[in-house]
Amino acid sequence: MVAPPDDDMLAARTVSYAYGGSPALLGVSLGAREGEILAVTGPRGCGKTTLLTCLAGHLVPDGGEVWFKGVPVHSLPPLGLERLRRDHFGWIGTEPHLIPELTAWENAALALMLRGTGRRAAKSAACEWLDRLDVGECARVRPAALLQSQRQRVAIARALAAGPSVLFADEPTAPLHQADRAQVLRTLTSAARSHDITVVLATHDQEVATLADRTVALLDGRRVGSDPSEAEGRAACSASV
Repeated sequence: MVAPPDDDMLAARTVSYAYGGSPALLGVSLGAREGEILAVTGPRGCGKTTLLTCLAGHLVPDGGEVWFKGVPVHSLPPLGLERLRRDHFGWIGTEPHLIPELTAWENAALALMLRGTGRRAAKSAACEWLDRLDVGECARVRPAALLQSQRQRVAIARALAAGPSVLFADEPTAPLHQADRAQVLRTLTSAARSHDITVVLATHDQEVATLADRTVALLDGRRVGSDPSEAEGRAACSASV
């Protein structure tokens, strides 16, 4: 196995995956650089979520390779995958999956505390992101007393507070109203820019995709179309030969 080029923090090589014999991904390849926002687009059922879960180490591909900073994610043992996700990856899904017994700030600080960060420092980081997402007043409230949109913002704060190298966002604003969606997306993109976080964003909303630096389109489990930036890169390489 040979690692991808150094300018790719995260890379997939001909990744395939099937559910019970039904193909979900068919030879998908892509790369994402440090601090880049990469949108994975396509209609529902095209393989976006499956691709993100393979990239994040939640699923082991049936074929192909996934690399993170030269580390072969696809061949890591379970403990190695757990550490990788804990220390370097963040995840935001369409459902917040908060722990009901914990308050909003405790949920947002959970990943940090599991990593060994002290309670005071973890709380400070969690509350900072809750404030930035306009749910700071809910810090001491448990999930059952929050609105769905507030719970989703707490889940987003949890992912950002941990300071991930790569943040996987699977339709993160799907449960939010239009006004909330715009504000949350602005926060996500500004966090990526200011903290050099690589964001892999799955969406079927073209308006959301316009916030990304590059876009990869999927259809029926395959990558379709071409990326203009990659085309420019190939042209530049040809010109230099």
